[in-house]
Amino acid sequence: MSVSAYPLSHRFLLGRARHRLSEHERGVVEGLITDVERFTSAHVVLERGDVVSRSTLLIEGFVARVINEGGRRHIVALHVPGDFVDLHAFALKRLDHSIVSIGPVMVGYTTHKKLEGLMQTEPHLSRMLWFSTLLDAAMHREWIMKLEHLSADGRLAHLIAEIWQRLDFVGLADPGGFPFPLTQQELADSCGTTAIHMNRVVRKLRENGIAEISRGRVTVLDKDALIEAGGFDPSYLYGKGDLMLD
Repeated sequence: MSVSAYPLSHRFLLGRARHRLSEHERGVVEGLITDVERFTSAHVVLERGDVVSRSTLLIEGFVARVINEGGRRHIVALHVPGDFVDLHAFALKRLDHSIVSIGPVMVGYTTHKKLEGLMQTEPHLSRMLWFSTLLDAAMHREWIMKLEHLSADGRLAHLIAEIWQRLDFVGLADPGGFPFPLTQQELADSCGTTAIHMNRVVRKLRENGIAEISRGRVTVLDKDALIEAGGFDPSYLYGKGDLMLD
């Protein structure tokens, strides 16, 4: 696959079902992006309840799905490059959460009018877009289960293992770790705990020789211990394995 041929969308479904897209379909996805925008710091890309007429593809960086409730911020999902962040808005028109950038990001927008045309002319590609939203749902289910069954230590370990795998799918991880700009407060918001407790959890993972989080990077010190601590089974990500889309 030539990155230069698809500079904006080459990571869409990479590592999962990119192989299912024809060259024509890859070109169609690239052509969906009508505008590109960069943010150098935290920015609300989409506010909860806004009426929208376009959807967002994450090209570079990280964004979060955020719900503010009871005076607290809850990060209910994280997105990595290649993800269609709010494709749900094509059908829903309003979202029940906000989309917020974390650190520097680059996003691309496609109009819902373009998506409507695609639905009429590209049935297989339409199914692949649907598949991408179902991946989001699979990750939501896993997060809910892990929040219920794991301690804060295990939740953080699971989050690290998941993001490492997802970034590996799109060529942005290495054998020793990956870039990760989240603050300890944002990690706490993702793992359902407080920043004070998260500070202790981060220190514990480091002292136990599992992973170190510092200077915008996660360094994995012991992969097997990380997977065990987080109870991480990557099958729900639909990459290689029994659930892969052949």
